[in-house]
Amino acid sequence: MRGRPLRLVATIAAGLVVAAASGCADSRSVSPPVVRDVPTRTVVAPQGPLAPLPEASPDEPTSSFNGLQERTQQATAEAARKGADLTVVVLDRSTGQRVSNGNDRGIAIASVVKLFIADDLLLRSWPLSPEDRRMFEAMLRASDDSPAEVFWNRGGGSAIVTRVAARYGLRSTRPPGNGRWFNTISTAADLVRYYEMMLSGAGGLPREKADMIVDNLSKSTPNGIDGMMPGGVYPQRFGIPEGLYAEPVAVKQGWMCCIGSDWMHLSTGIIGSNRRYVMAIGSTQPASAAAARATITDAVKTMFPGGRI
Repeated sequence: MRGRPLRLVATIAAGLVVAAASGCADSRSVSPPVVRDVPTRTVVAPQGPLAPLPEASPDEPTSSFNGLQERTQQATAEAARKGADLTVVVLDRSTGQRVSNGNDRGIAIASVVKLFIADDLLLRSWPLSPEDRRMFEAMLRASDDSPAEVFWNRGGGSAIVTRVAARYGLRSTRPPGNGRWFNTISTAADLVRYYEMMLSGAGGLPREKADMIVDNLSKSTPNGIDGMMPGGVYPQRFGIPEGLYAEPVAVKQGWMCCIGSDWMHLSTGIIGSNRRYVMAIGSTQPASAAAARATITDAVKTMFPGGRI
């Protein structure tokens, strides 16, 4: 940890987001990414039997998404009035219902790419050594950048994203143009697809290894390790954890400043005791870090009054 003031430096490299400084990648000065079409990728057959889809509990309503589309558009409009650009997708894995605000723009996903790093590591480097397991847990729970850097370099850097995108059929996901993991480009729809296929086993990751990822995401710490922020930490309960406060969640968060003049916050994860729901929500906003966090959390609360799906 480094307790020093945040320094923001705008840099442009190949039209993609680039780093503002060394150290923690979730608080950086960057230029807005340019999203281009990517080629269709081949999806490989899953390894082992697919996990069964979650079943609705007897006390759950038949359609838990009643009114959600309207509330999602309301949340999008409210965020827009604050100057925020919101992108969101929610999936009910039991019924197949999917709700989106229709904004599936590509964004640099910051620390959410640690999901891909973890997935690739578990598939290619098993079993983990005690030290690798310790770093693996810190990377997913506290969003520690140091283990991510180690695993990224060991796994071939951008090749990790290429392999994971191919296995999961993530057609709008591509490696970072400058080779820095935090500048990986993806969309809310692709991230929801990743979670869905990771949970079912359709992406090729064996169930017991997927459970390792989910277990660590469920133990996400209140603060992430961020050496670029005062005190060396950054609050990471924004979005899904604070908005769906009455549900058990397993989340991977991402944050980055500045994309142009905006803070970017990304909240992704699995919701419900039976892993029934998957969600990804991202927001970019020209505001302070605290105000931008509040905006994405308020959007989730508008979508899900009472903190439940």
